[in-house]
Amino acid sequence: MEHIRQAFNRFAQDYDTQREYIIPEMRQFYRTAVWAAESGDSEPEVLDIGAGTGLMSAYLLEKFPQAHLTLVDIAENMLGMARQRFAGRKYTRYVVSDYSTGDLGGPYNIVCSALSIHHLAPEEKRLLFRRIFAYLKPGGMFVNADQADGETPYFRQRYLDYWNGFLKSGPMTGSQQAEILKRRDELDRNEKLSDQLAWLREAGFSDVDVVYRNRTFIVTVARKV
Repeated sequence: MEHIRQAFNRFAQDYDTQREYIIPEMRQFYRTAVWAAESGDSEPEVLDIGAGTGLMSAYLLEKFPQAHLTLVDIAENMLGMARQRFAGRKYTRYVVSDYSTGDLGGPYNIVCSALSIHHLAPEEKRLLFRRIFAYLKPGGMFVNADQADGETPYFRQRYLDYWNGFLKSGPMTGSQQAEILKRRDELDRNEKLSDQLAWLREAGFSDVDVVYRNRTFIVTVARKV
C-alpha cells in the first residue's frame, strides 16, 4: 500500500479540481451514493474509508448534516485537505491508516467509500467486505461508489474506450491526461460487478444491489439486517 500512499500524497492538492474531468457524470455518481444511504438515526455514526479529501463525506452531510464522521485514509496529505474542508466542524475524526488491515472502530450506522476500494487485491476486497459487515450496527448500510471491470473482455475494452474518450474531451492538458492514465494503469485493480455483489452476500449482507452504473463506474449498496 506504500506506493498508493505516495501516489495520492503527490496529487492531493489537485484531486478535487480534477474530479469532474476524470469521472463521467461525477455529481450524479456521488448523489446516487448519498441517495442509497439510509439511517433511522438523525445523527448517524458514519465511517468513510479511503476518504481522501472528504468529498464523499461532504456530499453525505447534505443528507445527514448532524452525522458523526470518521474519515480514514492512508495518505496523510489527502486527509489534510479533508481537515481544511471540515475545519471547525464538530463530530469529525481523522485517522491516517491502511483501512485494509487497521482497526476501524465502530459500530457504525453507515460505512461509505468512494473510488478507493478498487485499489485492493481481490482477496483484500473480500476480507474488507466481511470486516465492514462486522463494523455495522443492525440495519446499517454499506455504500460503495467505485469502479468495476466489464463482465467480458469485450465490455472491458468498450468501457475503457468510453472513459478514454471522456478524458480527452475535457480541459486537462495532455500531460495531465497522461498522468491520469499512468495512475490508472499502475494502481487500479478492478473486479467484475458480479464478483463484488457475490462477495457482499458472502460477507453476510442480505439486501445487496447496484443502484448506479455508468460503464466502469458503479454504486453498490448492502444492508445488514
